[in-house]
Order: sequence, then C-alpha cells, then structure tokens
Amino acid sequence: MSPASHRFCVAPMMDWTDRHCRLFHRGLTRHGLLYTEMVTAEAILHGDRGRLLGFDAAEQPLALQLGGSDPAKLATAARIGADFGYREINLNVGCPSDRVQEGRFGACLMAEPSLVASCVAAMVEAVPIPVTVKCRIGIDDQDAEADLQNFVDTVAGAGCRIFIVHARKAWLKGLSPKENREIPPLDYSRVYRLKAARPDLTIILNGGIEDLDAADGHLAHVDGVMLGRAAYQNPFLLADVDRRFFGASEPAVTRCAALERLVPAIERHMASGGRLSNITRHVLGLYHGRPRGRLFRRILSEDGQRPGADAGVLIKAIAAAEGGNGIALAAAAE
Repeated sequence: MSPASHRFCVAPMMDWTDRHCRLFHRGLTRHGLLYTEMVTAEAILHGDRGRLLGFDAAEQPLALQLGGSDPAKLATAARIGADFGYREINLNVGCPSDRVQEGRFGACLMAEPSLVASCVAAMVEAVPIPVTVKCRIGIDDQDAEADLQNFVDTVAGAGCRIFIVHARKAWLKGLSPKENREIPPLDYSRVYRLKAARPDLTIILNGGIEDLDAADGHLAHVDGVMLGRAAYQNPFLLADVDRRFFGASEPAVTRCAALERLVPAIERHMASGGRLSNITRHVLGLYHGRPRGRLFRRILSEDGQRPGADAGVLIKAIAAAEGGNGIALAAAAE
C-alpha cells in the first residue's frame, strides 16, 4: 500500500465498524481506507476466526486492528489476518478503557515504547503487508513532546512507517472511554510538529475532525486524516471523499443508490439467520439534516423490529426519505 492510500481513513470503532457497517461505507467511498473493530490477538488464536475476521471482498481496501502486547501472539494473529486477505495490520495503542488496560494493551502501552517496538518487530517479520500503529499524543502525566517523539522514534526503529495519531492525550484513571474522546483538549499542532520532525514517516491525524473541509485543512500538515464518529453519524459525507481526496472523476453515489446496494447483503444475512437491524442500525444517519431524515429513522427503528421485518422495510424507508422517488424501487421489489 502506498502512503496515498491513507489520505482518508474511517476509524476503527468498537461495536460500530463491523462487516455490515464497512460494506455500507464502501458503497459510499471506493478509495477511503476502512478498519475493523479492534480484535484481540487472544481472540483470534482461540476463537471463531471466521466470525471474527471474515469480510466481504467488496470491503477492500481494509485493515485489521489488533489488540495485545505479547509479540509472539501478535505475530501469529497478524499472520492469520494477512492470510485472510487484509491489506494492513494495525496495533491499537490508543484505547483507554479499563478492560483494555487490564489486558495490558491499548493506550497504556504508550508507557512502554520498547515493548511496542518488540510487538511491531515481530509482526513485521511475520507478514508481508504494512504494520501500523494507532496511538495518542500521550497518557496521564506523560505530556512532554519529547515523550511522543521518543515513542514514535522507538517504534519506527522496529519497522513501523505509518502512525495514526489521535490528537488527544488519554487519562487512564479518572475518565471513561467516552470522556477520553471528548474532554482532553485536542492538540493538532503537536501532530503537525511530529510530521515535521519525521518527514520520512507517514503520519495520519485522528480526533475531532467533523467534516471534509476540516480534513482538507489538516492535509496541509500531515499525510492523511482519519474520521470516526463524524463518518458514522453523518455517513453521506463519505460520498464526496473519492472526488476530494483521491481525484476520482465519477459522480458521487446517491443516498438511494448506496442503500439499494445493501439489499442483496440484507437478503443473504437474513437467510443465514441474521436480523435486519444488524445492518440497518448503521445507516440511520444517512439522511442526517435532511427534511425527511427523522421519518427514515423512525421507519427503520420501528418497522425493523417487527416480526418478519426484511429488506422491504429498508425499501419503504428509502421511498419515504426520498419523498416518493424511491417508489419505483419499492415496486420492483414486489
């Protein structure tokens, strides 16, 4: 993968960026890099790998985010991920939750750059695809700029060339994961200076980026941007990513077309025993700010929970949101 592939990324988000969410997002952007939810190395070694790692080929380009701190286990998990077809292995060094800390991975590893370097070196040796790291700008009282520089220099020395940096520090004690996404102040300039100090590395900025205009502004200072909640809660912004960040000339996909593409996936998922809401919960924000957006969400939320709910509920919601313009689609499905 070239550095340009990271110009725009959608963040790994627990309970959100599952395979259904990623397939939906891929229908909006062909080039943005997508990430899985974090999967622990232990889960991959001992769990149902098909369920944990399986994905639709249409989701590519796709990166796997791993959690862990044992170099040998991470190397094995990375090798398994590469065999599944992922384009990149990303190590989570940014999650501040108590559960993650108890497992000795996530943001607490920023205090142990040599251990992270050992993990990265083992994974780099194990796989032929890029191994990247997602981290914070610091943790707790580790707030000196030199600490971040030392962390990056140490890990880069082990073979990591791409760093995704959430521009907030993490407080491991005293703040919840949600508070850690909102309370510590953003310090974009620190990430800019990191890029200036290490122009040989690919530095991706994450944290608090609300729209594509803001993302564009950051690209004057870093190599790429990663959006999380903004992309999930207002997913239609992804429809302009290919044009703005990857030079695509094709017209942006419409909301209706992006949803229509999900119908076969819904039918397959339900045929295998899945629920409609497993997929439609990810599309609720597609009509964010639109006149009939609330009606769209209500149909999916209410009708989608009724016995026998199927793809027809989504088709009904499209027709309602489009003011009747989706009626042809609904008729074709009858």
